[in-house]
Amino acid sequence: MTHRNRLTLFLLVFALVLPAQEKVDLEAIYRIKQEAFQNSKVMDILFQLTDVHGPRLAGSPRYRAGAEWVQKTLKEWGIEDVRFEPWGQFGRGWENRKFYAAMTEPAYMPLIGAPQAWTSSTEGVVSGEPVLAALSSEADLEKWRGKLAGKIVLVDQPREITLHDKPDGRRYTDQELADIAMAQILPFGRRPQTPGQPQPNFAQMMAFRRKLNDFLREEKVALLIQHGRGDLGTFFTSSGGSRNPKDPQAPPAIVLTAEHYNRIWRLLDRKIPVRIEAEVRNEWYDADQHNFNIIAELPGSGKHKDEIVMIGGHFDTWHAGTGATDNGAGSAVMLEVMRILKKLDLKLDRTVRLALWDAEEQGLLGSRAYVTKHFADRATMKTLPDYDRFSAYYNVDNGGGRIRGIYLQGNEMCRPIFEAWLAPLRDLGVTTITSRNTSGTDHLSFDAVGLPGFQFIQDPLEYDTRTHHTNMDVYDRIPREDMMQMSAVVATLVVHTANRDEKLPRKPRPEPRPQQGPMTF
Repeated sequence: MTHRNRLTLFLLVFALVLPAQEKVDLEAIYRIKQEAFQNSKVMDILFQLTDVHGPRLAGSPRYRAGAEWVQKTLKEWGIEDVRFEPWGQFGRGWENRKFYAAMTEPAYMPLIGAPQAWTSSTEGVVSGEPVLAALSSEADLEKWRGKLAGKIVLVDQPREITLHDKPDGRRYTDQELADIAMAQILPFGRRPQTPGQPQPNFAQMMAFRRKLNDFLREEKVALLIQHGRGDLGTFFTSSGGSRNPKDPQAPPAIVLTAEHYNRIWRLLDRKIPVRIEAEVRNEWYDADQHNFNIIAELPGSGKHKDEIVMIGGHFDTWHAGTGATDNGAGSAVMLEVMRILKKLDLKLDRTVRLALWDAEEQGLLGSRAYVTKHFADRATMKTLPDYDRFSAYYNVDNGGGRIRGIYLQGNEMCRPIFEAWLAPLRDLGVTTITSRNTSGTDHLSFDAVGLPGFQFIQDPLEYDTRTHHTNMDVYDRIPREDMMQMSAVVATLVVHTANRDEKLPRKPRPEPRPQQGPMTF
């Protein structure tokens, strides 16, 4: 064999064993960057979702009002296929209409706080000397039975407040990103556990909360007061009662910032008379009248136009802030991506479908139901026709920090694809691809049935320390430059996924598995 023949044979074999090189459309990336950074509308969108239409608690009229603005705006951009898709039973809606609380003795102090969701109104203005009654076990309930009628009750121990010797807001360092890239894959559905901290048993916590509400209702307590996790005037909120129309409404319950709660507790503990005055007015709404996912499509125009690329994030929020970092940011970015794709009229071989999910905060309810209805049932793994037409789902729901990379959810087959597509975005700080799972948001609904579902690595900023589920979850905590960067990154991945010769590769199809809990698969 001649040297030339040997060289030809070597190159042929080499070409056969190497994977096909991913196509990267640099012209499309340039146009996307120009539109995302030079003509951005993402903060205008965020303003509407937060300052105008926030908060957007699932099941509330404000959720519907925000959704109607989204529908109107998408159609103004020329995206005609926009619909509200009911997903199933949620229960009663709820919305706070008035909150006032103050300490009036020994000195006047307005109190920073909010009601817990799905709790009752007070009977007008209630006032009186509060009672310290630690109620953390069934034995505590028996101890206080018959003693709390008409009382304002503080049930928590004071919260210890320590020095903030580290900044609340931060960005990932290169070393932290390298550590994320090397992180092990966690067992599905498990969260990292803090050393020395027991894993919380949410089922037990929910069961005791129901018993506590029954007890407080029977006692005819005027108002329950708890401290909200957090300090420096920040408090965290969640649900305090049941959405089920068959259950009685939970008694009035509010959370206060720790500094105010602690002051009241210390005064009472030292037998100094205190008076509290409060009024809470909450509205309840008929079950399921405001519950739906928001769906919009840009139709594909190529030979794969019947196949689907999905993007999304949850549209619902908690109620103390305006739902900016959780998850107005993700919703605004995905709407901006749709605007960019429509404005630039980029070729899309596959159909791009936007989904803004309902009731993520109650257990990914909107996205779970959507996946079951359109793709596959996790419990049986019985699939529907669109299961085979699906390419990928991209999700944003970790605050307003810029994208630093992507979680593969163990799908190593996608690593070389993302390496090629993200290489032109390294100048935007997108450098990291990790095999690890990340949990707690809507990409899990897709991943659970074996469909490629991805969440991005984002700079933490103040998400876990200051804004997530708090009264500080507001527009002002969102950096404009980060939102523009996210829009450019997501749009780039969407265009390349829509125009790739093949759908993205998948992990092996999982075995059937009935749902184990509200946030598990």
